[in-house]
Amino acid sequence: MAVEKFGHELVRRRLSLVYGGGSIGLMGKLARVVSSGGGQVLGIIPESLHPTEISGETPGRVMVTKTMHERKSQMADLADAFVALPGGIGTLEELFEIATWRQLGHHSKAIGLLNVNGFFDTLLKFIDELVSAGFISSDTRALFIVESEPDVLLDKLSQCGLRWQCRRDP
Repeated sequence: MAVEKFGHELVRRRLSLVYGGGSIGLMGKLARVVSSGGGQVLGIIPESLHPTEISGETPGRVMVTKTMHERKSQMADLADAFVALPGGIGTLEELFEIATWRQLGHHSKAIGLLNVNGFFDTLLKFIDELVSAGFISSDTRALFIVESEPDVLLDKLSQCGLRWQCRRDP
């Protein structure tokens, strides 16, 4: 499974995981893989989602924020790069927000898409249509580093000149 491969690759490279703090779904699975492999995990979750998103034991440390905005701000501040895995509307909202922040110069961190089984193909085609129609620039489209294999994606993200050493205290 791609999420397990991604988690194992994070551990192998000694990279910490900062994520949304839930113990369910793909991200919960990823957090468990990283934690069980000895990697550092920090889950950041707003008070309003805490009771519904966390079911069972959450691996690593958990930071509870007052609001969703504070959660996303903390995640953006603590991350060295961003990777979107297949997900729903929340995943897309966070992906586009972080891309917008990058476009506006609020950060210069890499943005990766783990394109498992072509999950993001339709979205990328739509973004390409937005470029063709003049709604976004080709520079904005180029912000998305897309790969289907976790090791290849992490190799490409690491070429962005970012700090890729494991933080002792994420």
